[in-house]
Amino acid sequence: MQEVSVVIPNFNGMAYLDGVLSSLERQTIRNFEVILVDNGSTDGSCAFVSAEYPWVHMIQLPENYGFSRAVNEGIRAARSPYVLLLNNDTEAEPDFLEEMVAALRRHKKAFSCQAKMIQLHDRDKMDDAGNYYCALGWAFARGKGKDIRHYDREQKIFSTCAGAAIYRKKFIDRIGDFDEEHFAYLEDLDIGYRARICGYQNWYAPKAKVYHVGSGTSGSRYNQFKIRYSSRNNIYLIYKNMPFLQIVLNLPFFLVGFGAKILFFASKGFGREYLAGIKKRLFRSVAKTKKSDFSLRNLSAFIYSSSLNSGSTFLGVLPVKTSYFHRIFIFRREDFIAFEFHLL
Repeated sequence: MQEVSVVIPNFNGMAYLDGVLSSLERQTIRNFEVILVDNGSTDGSCAFVSAEYPWVHMIQLPENYGFSRAVNEGIRAARSPYVLLLNNDTEAEPDFLEEMVAALRRHKKAFSCQAKMIQLHDRDKMDDAGNYYCALGWAFARGKGKDIRHYDREQKIFSTCAGAAIYRKKFIDRIGDFDEEHFAYLEDLDIGYRARICGYQNWYAPKAKVYHVGSGTSGSRYNQFKIRYSSRNNIYLIYKNMPFLQIVLNLPFFLVGFGAKILFFASKGFGREYLAGIKKRLFRSVAKTKKSDFSLRNLSAFIYSSSLNSGSTFLGVLPVKTSYFHRIFIFRREDFIAFEFHLL
């Protein structure tokens, strides 16, 4: 049996595939498999991989079904107890897989561990050190654009970025696959949230390093596709995973947060796209969403999520150690990132 299965989703990413696959050839461990799931690419990606990297197992889908469907196909095909998801526009350090497996083994309750994701074209700057979620309904990448020297401590995080994260396959089997309703964006936050509700942990493992181009499939940082799906999925994430009482108590803060984002994206020329995503999800949520299971036995997990690592992350409805209002209103400076919303 292979020790770890590396799953790479791809859509028209031929320009990046040589970089990621050649970096995997240089890994210090050899007992792994690579599964590339192609979402109906038309740029010759599959022909390139077949010719240059015949050892890669390819799954070719007839059309672009989105990130979640692609990784689910790869996870189901995986023959290892650990599954590592890796973006096609990354390049890994030689000890990347070794460090990722070691990190997961160190933490017995870990659902997932994320690598230190560094910007490929500016290797002094962070790309992602974990996903967070604050009281205003903003999902963001921890450390985005910051000095890499400030992110060397291994620690619990709310959720891992699926661009470079390793998962225990048996835990995925228990809580369910990546939600294909997301198509793309926030699907990793959703599965990390569900894992936490079930009592599992997510960790940041900085010894494992990977360099990331960013937006290798979707294109620019701000575009209609990304903004519409991000706003749509944010509504879906809230409705699906939060109990009704939690939504009601957090509603004033959600209104402020979504209002601020509407103004921000309107200033970028994407206000209509952001509103269109919200509208599309609001009219579907009640009728077509299966909410995450909630029971009293999971209450401690909801409360603990609210206090994880930061007073800014308010996801529960009860005070923990500090007062309710302190937990809502005290935010770290990095939560706002000068209104530069980092879409996940």
